[in-house]
Amino acid sequence: MTELDVLRVFCGPDGAGGNVLGVVRDGAAVPGAAERAALAAELGFSETVFLDDADRGTVDIHTPSVRLPFAGHPLVGLAWLLRSLGRPPRTLRPEAGEVAVRFEGDIVWVRGRAEWVTARTTRRYASAAEVDALPAPPPGEGWLYAWAWQDEAAGVVRARAFPRRIDERGVSRSSGAGARTGAIVEDEATGAAALLLTHELGRPLDIRQGTGSRILTRPYPDGTVAVGGRVCPAAP
Repeated sequence: MTELDVLRVFCGPDGAGGNVLGVVRDGAAVPGAAERAALAAELGFSETVFLDDADRGTVDIHTPSVRLPFAGHPLVGLAWLLRSLGRPPRTLRPEAGEVAVRFEGDIVWVRGRAEWVTARTTRRYASAAEVDALPAPPPGEGWLYAWAWQDEAAGVVRARAFPRRIDERGVSRSSGAGARTGAIVEDEATGAAALLLTHELGRPLDIRQGTGSRILTRPYPDGTVAVGGRVCPAAP
């Protein structure tokens, strides 16, 4: 049986929210691409991350339906887990490239590039209330990150994320708690989309996503963007 750690990533300061993540610390236990895809689909979490080389930080990221070259919430979660085990990484290496890791108290930061983010659309709405009122998912196709300013001067954003993707069984899937019980249509917290929005706006953001998640971001002059947040163990 594959040993699995289950975390919630991008929790709020009170421990609420957070997107569920599966971590396979021994990637060698699930060596094949097909086996990894099958496990990720069975778990149904937004993402499942496989640690292939703890010394180098080599990782492999899967959603229930696709393999990703980069994603924020698996890297933040894995970095937190490794630190809790006494092995805080300075670098993680998904397929997209080298990701710097930094710790500030209970906030874990990972740093990536907008070009690493798989195709998604950011769409601004007039108000946070309008974002809250969206059906799940909104009509249309393709990955949608719906957002509005909650406090523009302070950089506070209200956001919701809708993958609107189809898996191999023709079922529209998304992520978050409850993935094992059926098709899910909304992503609770999305680091890659937060990175992309920060790149587009060119300023630090404090993003309130889903039902209680919080994502912090910082752009840098070299074009990279840091995405940070808190991590909590998932309830058994």
